[in-house]
Amino acid sequence: MLEQAQTPSATTRTLHGTPVVPGLAYGRVVRPAPAPTLPPATEVAEPDRDAEVERFTDAAGLVADRLAARAAGASGVSAEVLQATAVLARDRGLTASVVKAVRRGTDAPHATTAAVDQFAGLFRQMGGLMAERVTDLYDLRDRIVAELTGQREPGIPTPTEASVLLADDLAPADTAGLDPALVTGLATRLGGPTSHTAIIARQLGIPCVVAVAGLDTIGDVERALVDGTTGELLLDPDPTTSTAAVESSRERAAAVAGWRGPGRTADGHVVQVLANVQDGAGARVAAATAAEGVGLFRTELCFLSADKEPTVEEQASIYAEVLEAFAGRKVVVRTLDAGSDKPLAFAGMPDEANPALGVRGLRIALDDPGILDRQLDAIALAAERTGQTPWVMAPMVATVAEAQFFAERARARGLVPGVMVEVPSAALLADRLLQHVDFLSIGTNDLTQYTMAADRLSAELAALTDPWQPALLALVAQTAAAGLAAGKPVGVCGEAAADPLLGCVLAGLGITSLSAAAAALPAVGAGLAHVELAACRAAATAALDAADPAAARTAARAALG
Repeated sequence: MLEQAQTPSATTRTLHGTPVVPGLAYGRVVRPAPAPTLPPATEVAEPDRDAEVERFTDAAGLVADRLAARAAGASGVSAEVLQATAVLARDRGLTASVVKAVRRGTDAPHATTAAVDQFAGLFRQMGGLMAERVTDLYDLRDRIVAELTGQREPGIPTPTEASVLLADDLAPADTAGLDPALVTGLATRLGGPTSHTAIIARQLGIPCVVAVAGLDTIGDVERALVDGTTGELLLDPDPTTSTAAVESSRERAAAVAGWRGPGRTADGHVVQVLANVQDGAGARVAAATAAEGVGLFRTELCFLSADKEPTVEEQASIYAEVLEAFAGRKVVVRTLDAGSDKPLAFAGMPDEANPALGVRGLRIALDDPGILDRQLDAIALAAERTGQTPWVMAPMVATVAEAQFFAERARARGLVPGVMVEVPSAALLADRLLQHVDFLSIGTNDLTQYTMAADRLSAELAALTDPWQPALLALVAQTAAAGLAAGKPVGVCGEAAADPLLGCVLAGLGITSLSAAAAALPAVGAGLAHVELAACRAAATAALDAADPAAARTAARAALG
């Protein structure tokens, strides 16, 4: 795609990263505003320490309120990460650490900085999803310190023209607030294919490349060209050819945007194209697209923002909004996926040495079945009120007994049971799981991380967490084969489903539905519509036989012509 933009120039430099959102973007370079300056430390006299504690709690509360207000105006993953960051601003452990330091005489800005450094070190040691929260912590530190010291709140500047954002990393709160009409391309030095930055950029439709080697050493750059398909970042390229390349890309995107479904290959093989949604607002937006239904309804938001467990009635009202938006269409509801980086204030979850491998998802219900039972009651109540028959699936299922435990509870309420395939054991036992449930849905984000034993936040390991890894594709193929043998559907609802090229490969492996952010669906559907099933199968075989993700992409493209 970049061939026409690569006119030789003594000043043009090309960097390489991991592509996560396809498309081309060219524009003036913008960078995040610098962090606030920490003033010299001052000792707080004992009579003033209560007031200093109050000053911190007021500042943290204001930051939390602003983030929560932005979450209320957002939808999907953007709303989730903004709300989760707002909750972190009120975290009792972080607050207690700051208050303890202030009562020893440390001023609030320095106490905040020290507490965040302490927690960031702990999160890094935990690894996995908890390590992702380190960026959130530092973002909170900067916002609170700015509030305490009267400095401008850090974040992304608002450009006055189409621009390319280059950053070391982005806090989810910043990524969620991007305006895709002004920030048209994004490249970061850190992050991976399934990081929050990548997921939100995909939801917003912003061409994005992560884990760009050398991005921190580029110095002053006026303009840049991002290729989210190949993973290339051109610094100060030729303006004329870059503009022409972007225009050509937009024309192709406009043609793709005209796809209206349903999901079919060129020779009529059915592959449902579904949307991932978070709440009623996001569902209504998705329902206006070509989405044939919902392949993943994340139900965490109403839990994560609550100090106490929402009632059955409160939950039912939220679920009914999504069911009503997709009346008469398929809706797959994922039960509570909390734990690890998404703690529950009311569940009394334990401190864990490695939360990413701890009490997550369905494992919470194994310890406290009441939480799951009440949620299933609420889903059944919403189904009754809307006349829908939703499918329900449990996250983080690892054993046959867990699948049976969930299926019995779902069927008792007239719901269609399924489970997520997110850990390798579930893929390896897919045929046995299907003896108890009616469908499987592969969450490629976690399945990649657990298969490759690689933190999905780590830029150094971004190649390992690439969904084109042949080992991951082999597990997908085994799961799909089990579904075919049992005559039951197997979908993909992880970020891999948003890649149009990979979507064709997944169809060739036997996947029956692809669920992604609504913005990605036209490209996915159009990609399927232009190829026949035999070509998809050939591309799948070629990708499975490849040695690495880059070779898998190349081989799949060649097989698809």
